[in-house]
Amino acid sequence: MRRALDMRISSDFRLTRTAAVRMAAVVALCTLALAGCGKKEAPENDDDPKISGQTISYPASVKTLAGIVGQPVQSGGDRMLQMPGRLVWNEDKTVRVATPFTGRVMEILVQPGATVKANQPLAMLTSPDFGLAQADARKAAADSAVASKSLARQRELYDAGIISQKDFEQAQADSARASADTQRTQAALRMYGAGGDAVNQRFALRSPIDGLVVERNINPGMEVRPDQQPTAPLFLITDPTTLWAQLDAAEADLGLFKPGIEVQLASAAYPGETFKGTVVKIADYVDPASRSVKVRLSVPNADRRLKAEMYVTAKVQAASFQGISVPAKAIFLADNKNYVFVRKSAAPIVFERREVKLGVTMPGTSEVVSGLSAGDVVITDGNLYLQDILRDATAVNNARASAK
Repeated sequence: MRRALDMRISSDFRLTRTAAVRMAAVVALCTLALAGCGKKEAPENDDDPKISGQTISYPASVKTLAGIVGQPVQSGGDRMLQMPGRLVWNEDKTVRVATPFTGRVMEILVQPGATVKANQPLAMLTSPDFGLAQADARKAAADSAVASKSLARQRELYDAGIISQKDFEQAQADSARASADTQRTQAALRMYGAGGDAVNQRFALRSPIDGLVVERNINPGMEVRPDQQPTAPLFLITDPTTLWAQLDAAEADLGLFKPGIEVQLASAAYPGETFKGTVVKIADYVDPASRSVKVRLSVPNADRRLKAEMYVTAKVQAASFQGISVPAKAIFLADNKNYVFVRKSAAPIVFERREVKLGVTMPGTSEVVSGLSAGDVVITDGNLYLQDILRDATAVNNARASAK
């Protein structure tokens, strides 16, 4: 009975070991199946850059690099100072017409936009005051004629010994006074563009200069007076072929302005265009509130594209250099030295880091006195990314060298 029990135990052990072997085989097969269905190990990336000293080289398979932008260096640079300004009429060629007599507007003879000549009538007024001036001129002329005739008779009597020398000299004085009064009244009429012997009280408001009528602020039937201060002139006449530009220059920039210096003007009305202005006047005082100085420019406007009261931006050259000009964002600092990345080749793509020496520094631009040559293409966007690649590769190489 004991032998039968031992045989049974031995048989059960063999069955258990066979099952274990079978289970292990199944597990191995599953493992192989899962390994076959899983992802393959990624191959080594052939597009990674190669580092050699200060050079980063990409394989020929890499055609472009997003985010990396190059720009050729330029020769020379300028720092342009910008300041706001406003165009106004040239006051040397502008008149604001007012009336010298009280009167009523009867007729308007010109409209805004009309070109007028000097002494051309602009409007007709009816003015009792002007009629009084006409009457004074006629009376003075009549008195002068009477005094002249009286002087002729007195001379004859004096020559005949009939009157005394005193009476003759009195006649001479009366004639001279009458003649002077005639000249005065006639000159007054001529000054206002009037003449003739008629007393009609019709006064013509005339243009003093050749120019363009840009404003008209009277209407028929309107009462006008010389002592009345209107909010606007009756007529504004100007020569628009030349304008003035008024600038507010900072006190610190006053040394940049001298009479005769040319200034570039830009207007939002004409994007991309510039207009020339010449400094003609610099104010003799500084505004105590804004600490600015008024600068006046003369601006040619033969084509009349510029308009008075336009806002403009003036650009003045504040500094310049003749060396190699590089955008300031292309230069970065590493280990207390200035560097730029230069694109040595575009196919394949090769970059080289170079140390540069700087000269004149301006907003947005720097002068490079050594390290670059004409024709070099510097990296303006993405240079810090290239610097990280070069720095990381250098750190890895240094670590491997230390391990050895």
